[in-house]
Amino acid sequence: MSHEIDAIRALLTSKPRPVGWAERRARIDEVGSVWPVADDIRLEAVDLGGVPGEVSAAPGSDASRVLLFFHGGGYCSGSIVSHRRMVTEAGRAARMRTLAVGYRLAPEHPFPAAHEDALKAWRYLRGQGIAAEHIAVGGDSAGGNLTIGLINRLRAAGEAGPACAWLASPWTDLTMSGASLATKDAVDPLIHKPYLEELAAAYAGTADRRDPLISPLFADLRGFPPVLVQVGSAETLLDDAARFAKAAGAADVAVTLEVWPHMIHAWPMWNAKLADGRKALERAGEFMRRWIA
Repeated sequence: MSHEIDAIRALLTSKPRPVGWAERRARIDEVGSVWPVADDIRLEAVDLGGVPGEVSAAPGSDASRVLLFFHGGGYCSGSIVSHRRMVTEAGRAARMRTLAVGYRLAPEHPFPAAHEDALKAWRYLRGQGIAAEHIAVGGDSAGGNLTIGLINRLRAAGEAGPACAWLASPWTDLTMSGASLATKDAVDPLIHKPYLEELAAAYAGTADRRDPLISPLFADLRGFPPVLVQVGSAETLLDDAARFAKAAGAADVAVTLEVWPHMIHAWPMWNAKLADGRKALERAGEFMRRWIA
């Protein structure tokens, strides 16, 4: 197994760290799309009320059930392109369609722009006649943060929310108080505290980073739907995942926390060449099917 993750590490560190938002966005699209989408996936671009979206379907997908997915990238990079392989294979594992969302990015569009776009994507699905209990919402990293934020906004409005949530390597604490930011710094090839500080400043601006919509670690999670949290042991964001799972459990949420040995941030992105990436998506698919019965 270790040789597979070592090969992914080599891919990720094969070029100098990009500088500036344009370079960073180009790089995540590049490394995320090294392995293309499988030949049997059908893709369709959709307009979510001015927000770009993409629907995917693998053979045998249930069209009445949808995984609504928000990509990672620290709210400043990432796209439908960078996460296409991860999202489409998650849909295959869950045996349902997916809707990937190209929400607006910071610093051009800081908080709460991404939240507004997430809500538009949710409204689009509901407007298509998809029942709330037939929707799973998921995301990796900042997309996990956005997933929690969307569900919390729906709960606050007294609206029906999704059947379940899937969080892969979620970034839940923009105050950066997790101990693993230091203890895992040497083994994480991607995510380091100075970079996170830059992202948080670009996204949150002068807003209070303890705002539960910015750092959902501090949210009241009572009534939250069942949630699967997956994180790698070689991640600086290990504590963001573990502490969120603990907070959810303390609020009587049905929560499952999986810590994957030796895995790095958002490792299911490289499922094409990483067995543990495929296995993680299989587990996520099983979880989603269980709760969207």
